[in-house]
Amino acid sequence: MNDFIRRLQRPHLVQLTPYQSARRSMSGGSVWLNANEAPATPAFPEQQDWNRYPSFQSNGLNQAYANYAGVPMEQVLSCRGSDEAIDLLIRSFCEPATDAVMLTTPTYGMYAISAATQGAQVVDCPLQPAADGSLQLDVPAMLARCDTPDAAPIKLIFICSPSNPLGNEVDADALRALLDGVGERAIVVLDQAYIEFAEASSSQYSVANWLADYPQLVVLRTLSKAFGLAALRCGFALGQPELIEVLRKVIAPYPLPQPTLVAAEQALTTTGLAAMHDQLADIAQQRQRLLDELETRSWVIRIWPSVTNFILISVTDADTLIQQCLSAGVLIRNQSSQPGLGQCVRISIGSNEEMTQLLEALPQ
Repeated sequence: MNDFIRRLQRPHLVQLTPYQSARRSMSGGSVWLNANEAPATPAFPEQQDWNRYPSFQSNGLNQAYANYAGVPMEQVLSCRGSDEAIDLLIRSFCEPATDAVMLTTPTYGMYAISAATQGAQVVDCPLQPAADGSLQLDVPAMLARCDTPDAAPIKLIFICSPSNPLGNEVDADALRALLDGVGERAIVVLDQAYIEFAEASSSQYSVANWLADYPQLVVLRTLSKAFGLAALRCGFALGQPELIEVLRKVIAPYPLPQPTLVAAEQALTTTGLAAMHDQLADIAQQRQRLLDELETRSWVIRIWPSVTNFILISVTDADTLIQQCLSAGVLIRNQSSQPGLGQCVRISIGSNEEMTQLLEALPQ
């Protein structure tokens, strides 16, 4: 194991032997009587395998995603969405009341919630305005905090790119500067839940290839967004095999149900990927339609740049806008509580029919 991964993980995990479930400890055979499973599923007799526990880690699914991401299968962990991967990382590397995670607000809220749940401290290095008007990493401040003596050591740095809730990517050069500066002092977690939407313009679409150069990097991915499989809860952590092995110690014995494994693997076939890209084109068209309409509305103060399936807008009165949409049966998200995003609303891109209903609900 890389020495720095051993050093960064919680000390008691070094000697921990993970639970050896029936599926994990044995394979083969034709009569399975080692897992206390029922012989059939009475309510669903047509389902031949629902009485069986699923694989601990499906080789079929992990290899399919490894092929898609362009990494070896040993660098893939499948889990219950990116949220579980976030939780696993904090549980694996942050000692409660001792270690800290770093955030760059405004950002995805589950980083802070998961840290608080596990008793880790939260350090915020807010994004700063860049020359192009976007909000970007403040790398000097982040590295300075990592070097602060007598402060809680930073074990994990969470970066969301493309950003939720902003919609833009972080600067690739700044990300590399952060990785170079952090070195082996902490793990940098790049959450790429929305990366497929940015594929055409992204400087980080192939960032999984950076894993060879940056063993401290972890990339989070999901099938919830571009693949349209949010209900199935399937995500992935990509990292060095030694780091993935640490997470395998902590993850539940059967993290993904069999129906999820089957559907997720199908989504990663040639046919499934083609269908996903067709939907990406439709979403981009509907996003442009919404952008064109928002440009004409006087109550829109700013339209934040987006490469994702949502648009963040600054408006004159966020609460009134949300209530007006709600009265028409349309739900949009208030982001005004996020640091620096007062009177901001996030609108997801839906189908043609849904966007028509949205545009009818929005004030002129």
